Amino acid sequence: MAVAMFTLASCGGASKKAEAQCEENHESCLPIGVQLYSVRDDMAKDFKGTLKKVKELGYDGVEFAGLFGNTPEQVKAMCAEIGLNPISAHVPLAEMLADVDKVIADYKAIGCEYIVVPYVEEDRRPNGEKFMQMIEEIRSIGEKAHAAGLTLLYHNHDFEFTKLPSGEFGLDYMYSAIPAEFLQTELDQCWVKYSGQDPVAYLQKYTNRAPVVHLKDFFADGKQEGDPYALIGLNENEKKENTAFEFRPLGKGLQDIPSIIKASKAAGSKWLIVEQDQPSMGLTPMECIATSMEYLKKIKSEGSCCGEGHGDCDHKH
Repeated sequence: MAVAMFTLASCGGASKKAEAQCEENHESCLPIGVQLYSVRDDMAKDFKGTLKKVKELGYDGVEFAGLFGNTPEQVKAMCAEIGLNPISAHVPLAEMLADVDKVIADYKAIGCEYIVVPYVEEDRRPNGEKFMQMIEEIRSIGEKAHAAGLTLLYHNHDFEFTKLPSGEFGLDYMYSAIPAEFLQTELDQCWVKYSGQDPVAYLQKYTNRAPVVHLKDFFADGKQEGDPYALIGLNENEKKENTAFEFRPLGKGLQDIPSIIKASKAAGSKWLIVEQDQPSMGLTPMECIATSMEYLKKIKSEGSCCGEGHGDCDHKH
């Protein structure tokens, strides 16, 4: 669903031609959502209140990571009242395998367009004993989602960039083995870069198969040891000893965010999703996603991610 991130208030003093160009540039801006895993503790304490804060920060939509005891009908009503687009949901693979029909029905009832495999256990990763089984599991889920009018996405980490005996990355093998109509990408650009690959090149590679892109910034320095990230489900409560890696709000780390946004537009993406697995820089989780939104507003107003300046536009955020 194409929703402009900015509302164009006026193009004061501009000619009609310039005004039309100004509006066209704004309408081409990709909408921004947030993965609610970023503020999961806030969601657990005050689900609706947190959604309201997310909207107030300027986010157009949300990607769920659990419903925290709310029914699909309640969540749909909250999003409608607040004015948030329920874009997608991360659903553990085990939950999908246990009752895929319920998962599909629940998130379709909310109004989501996508459901997402967020993470897989070690035995289902490339070269794991259940990797090939997982591909067939995902294909089956994708077929059912497609039949119901939803699209299945896969959210990568770095381990999918392990090479198979053929020399191909596990991630690429999976996308070649499953038809695009049954599985699309949700490229997490932090893990693409962390794995040593080029985020822009990977978006180009999956043009027209990357409807949702995760924007995530990070800082890494020196040798990486241990587990650098908190994953849904398994190691959320483990103490992280690694100080050479940290997630950062957008614009505070190593990522070239404007180039990623331009590449997302060129690849036919529909949504950009901000995610920060853990807070950093002395900020709370909510302050982190606020900082990311402030950065996105800044670079969009400058035209550094649209590829065009907005001239005399006096647009409001």
